[in-house]
Amino acid sequence: MASPQADRHPALLALTSSALLLPAYQGARADAPPEFTEIGVRYSNYKEDNTQGSKTFGGSSQRYDVDAAQFHLLAPVADDWAVAVDVQWEDMSGASPWFVGQSLDGSPKVVMSGASIEDTRTEVSVTTRYFYDRGSAGLNYVHSKEDDYDSNAVAVDGSFNSGDGLTTYSAALSASFDDIKPTQGSVPTNTLKADKDIRSAWVGVSRIVSKNAIVRFGLSYTYRDGFLTDPYKLRDQRPGRREEWALGGGYRQYFMWPDGALHADYRYFNDDWGVSSHTLELAWFQNLGYATQVIPFVRYYSQDEADFFANIADTDKRYYSEDYRLSSFGAFSGGLRLRQELGNWAVTAVGERYATDESWGLYSGEESPALVDYWRWSVGLDYTFR
Repeated sequence: MASPQADRHPALLALTSSALLLPAYQGARADAPPEFTEIGVRYSNYKEDNTQGSKTFGGSSQRYDVDAAQFHLLAPVADDWAVAVDVQWEDMSGASPWFVGQSLDGSPKVVMSGASIEDTRTEVSVTTRYFYDRGSAGLNYVHSKEDDYDSNAVAVDGSFNSGDGLTTYSAALSASFDDIKPTQGSVPTNTLKADKDIRSAWVGVSRIVSKNAIVRFGLSYTYRDGFLTDPYKLRDQRPGRREEWALGGGYRQYFMWPDGALHADYRYFNDDWGVSSHTLELAWFQNLGYATQVIPFVRYYSQDEADFFANIADTDKRYYSEDYRLSSFGAFSGGLRLRQELGNWAVTAVGERYATDESWGLYSGEESPALVDYWRWSVGLDYTFR
């Protein structure tokens, strides 16, 4: 049994931390093409804590364990072009929540699928970018394939700098076409075959406010249409459309002493399913000489539950889900990133701990017994051909 990639926990989709203001397919970019070819490899591991026996029928259960290998290539082409190729392989195993039942004392407990999840995913992304005097424009294609999921996505984006070079305006459009074919294992599925489409638009602006500070703002809209139900949940029936809005802001401040920079980001999310969320992330980029960088970071997340979420099924309702990802909860995470340059080489390492609890959130609601805690770590090696 596998699980559709678009319905997994966000950490399964991005094992490395990303900026809150940019669309998922966009990476860091500058106003000039790269001067040298760069290649990199990274290994990551994502491991969820076992579900506690007190919250599970049948005792504690192992959950997701994901190993990922990534390859990255960035190369200049002619004077004004660059191309990037990213390839990722994931191997997933473990168990996921199947449904929630009521124990003898009336409290909700989760029934796990058993250690039946065995899946692999391959994703290939190709991006080409053109650089002109006052900005750049890019075209991106991504193909992702799992045992039960096939996705093709395209995106275009562009940026334009003001005449004084202090303000940058950006915009992006993307579309994804996904086919779902659930694998049939010991746990029955809600469908044998389905599809869904995703459309997104994003606009943003960044402004240099001083020689050491930058502010950024971004607004995005996403429309999902098709089969949005989780086929591996016993009693899951969601609307066939979903509209999402996100508003974000960021601030970067460099300090001459102690040669470090503060990164602060905030994001507000809202959709027509009744889900609202707040994300606040702080990071400190500390330089130690010219070749070493230490980056501690913390993140807080709070989410309200969907209108149709409930731990115990209500068969009178048209829509219903007991998926913990649609419940009300709060989460704290923190970690450390390290980067060491050695000539043309650079070594990076990241470790992060993530923990959730309903009482940590800004919204009240039912506490799901399936909330997830996890560890994440990765190590990478990059080389620049100078």
